[in-house]
Amino acid sequence: MFHKLGKTVLSSTNPRVTDWDSLLSGMSEGNTAIESSPDRNIFAQGSVADSLYYLRAGKVKLVVKSAHNKDAITAVINAGEFFGEGCLAGQPSRVASAVSLSDCTLARIDKAAMVRMLHEEHDVAELFVRHLLTRNIRYEGDLVDQLFNNSERRLARILLLLAHFGKESKAERVTPSISQESLAQMVGTTRSRVSHFMNKFRKQGFIDYQGDNLTVNSGLLDVVLHD
Repeated sequence: MFHKLGKTVLSSTNPRVTDWDSLLSGMSEGNTAIESSPDRNIFAQGSVADSLYYLRAGKVKLVVKSAHNKDAITAVINAGEFFGEGCLAGQPSRVASAVSLSDCTLARIDKAAMVRMLHEEHDVAELFVRHLLTRNIRYEGDLVDQLFNNSERRLARILLLLAHFGKESKAERVTPSISQESLAQMVGTTRSRVSHFMNKFRKQGFIDYQGDNLTVNSGLLDVVLHD
């Protein structure tokens, strides 16, 4: 069960945004704190879907493996997001593996405990649905990107998303660093094509990277917006 925290725990900076950290900390049962180092499986494709996860800090990638043993990264989860929520809709097993991209702090919430909370706290349920709809909009954007954009534009869009590029920013660093192999899995192309485009972007001044440090500059937007 969870302890009542007033009607809903809300962020002090935005009264319509749930402070999930505080809310989940108030759960006395069905909530387990987890720490994960980079490149560790949080759950595996095909395993029983009996819980969902809230990412407090770090980044997590969702990876699907085909019958021919090929991997594709379907999403990158950022801090403040849930994943594995398919269990709430009756998903019996995981359709993807969740792998930490960096040191991660997570909350593992049992399916039954989350269902109980959503049923009893209507404000929380409303905001959780809003959170899922926001994610769905992003996934729709990813699908349109795959259907209509070439691999160069897809790579540019992914780099901007990974850098959390802001309207006022001129340059943003990608944290944690991500390999060209992982970028190729996200774009749906080969590592050699990604390397070619990365070198092209760097020569054009759109990105800069030395070792594990990758910085994305505002000019990369031109690649995404150019007809």
